[in-house]
Amino acid sequence: MRDFSNCTAIVTGAASGMGYAFAERFAAEGMNVVLVDIEADALKAAVTRLEQDERSVVGIEVNTMQRESVESLRDQAIVRFGNIHVLCNNAGVTSSEDGGARSLWEIPDSTWDWVLGVNFYGVLYGIQSFLPHMIEHGEPGHVVNTASVGGIVAGSGAYSASKHGALSLSEGPYLDLRAADSKISASVLCPGLVQTNLLNAERNRPDQFGGPAEPTQESFAAEMMWQDAMDPSNVASLVWDAIVNDTFYILPHPGFDEIVRDRVDRILSRTAPEPLDYANLAKRRAAGELV
Repeated sequence: MRDFSNCTAIVTGAASGMGYAFAERFAAEGMNVVLVDIEADALKAAVTRLEQDERSVVGIEVNTMQRESVESLRDQAIVRFGNIHVLCNNAGVTSSEDGGARSLWEIPDSTWDWVLGVNFYGVLYGIQSFLPHMIEHGEPGHVVNTASVGGIVAGSGAYSASKHGALSLSEGPYLDLRAADSKISASVLCPGLVQTNLLNAERNRPDQFGGPAEPTQESFAAEMMWQDAMDPSNVASLVWDAIVNDTFYILPHPGFDEIVRDRVDRILSRTAPEPLDYANLAKRRAAGELV
């Protein structure tokens, strides 16, 4: 996909972090952009910033865990801008109750429901709601799903499981679209450490899934590790290049390649998985070994 004039992009999780960077880049390239988020005040502020630069943008508050909410987003976006050409299923969450000191079987059901609801079903509902429209209108388009390097390497917990699922929800549609000789293509984004609000996702946790939680000491330590992480605008540039050049796998952090390779080697050698050593990752990141 190379001609973006009069095209429209949908970006979920767009009030901050990578989602905002994607929206900013798309708008700067002359696209109409629908910014989507569950956090109303942050969404309004994000839209206002882009409007001050005279960008063609609109914000729509959406709960991506609910199919009806995503379908309503589609309908509102089409009424506002017409055909949709780029879909970024980017909204994501993690929980202080997920992984860490807890074994997988100790994670509360409410955490599984929330994390999978956003990270897996949010992607699925986006695909189900938008792809038929994008295929039907017959114009070129692209879908970008945000997974994680945690969706490739061995891990434990709801976040890891959800991101493995998001990776599969990207590979499957890509193959289906190719088989159908469609003008729509797809990419999957698997970032490592990026400066986002992911570690503070509990602020938007709905009451039905346990409500907002106070940050733990572990989350503060993790946040310190992420403070020197990649700038979201750099990730946005890679996503833009992937859309233009039809690149499927987007891995922004070459320093993590050996970690991905180790997991594949363990599978092929029929051995066993090894957990990520986050303390060691932090040291290597500080030493400039991981980018």
